Amino acid sequence: MNRFVELILCLVSLIILVPIMIALMALVFIEDRHSPILKQVRVGKGQVPFTCYKIRTMSVDTAEVASHEASANQITKIGGFLRKTGLDELPQIFNVLMGQMSFVGPRPNLPSQTALIAARDAHKVYDVSPGITGLAQVQGVDMSVPEKLALIDREYVQGRSFKLDCSIIWATIRGKGVGDAIKA
Repeated sequence: MNRFVELILCLVSLIILVPIMIALMALVFIEDRHSPILKQVRVGKGQVPFTCYKIRTMSVDTAEVASHEASANQITKIGGFLRKTGLDELPQIFNVLMGQMSFVGPRPNLPSQTALIAARDAHKVYDVSPGITGLAQVQGVDMSVPEKLALIDREYVQGRSFKLDCSIIWATIRGKGVGDAIKA
């Protein structure tokens, strides 16, 4: 998806979604009286680190680990709903607006996910901007299987097109997207 289309999509999305984001952040704040925004360093295009914004879904004392390494008891009540629906990702529209992310692309990983970084680097996944949603997510693959994820990310990088991006966005809207698994 080219930058101009993404900017138009960002502006339209923000007009519609800012009131929803404010309401969701208010619910998170009411639940535990802490900041509802999570700022986390992620690895972007060219392996350049950037600050990724999300609505916080875990308790504030949770260690900074990949979601699939976190315990289920660290998820807040509203956080479970936000994760299940993917609404915790909405603030990443601001990352798209700033040019750090795209709507569609490989999901950005933490700098500590060294196995995933190595696999993605080997498959040239960092040649594109990370996305709010991606091919791996709509196929049900999360970051807990680095090599498989990197192969699907490579498939996206090699075949990306406006048509593919639209089909991934449509699949995500229909609920095909999946977040990272949480330990029970």
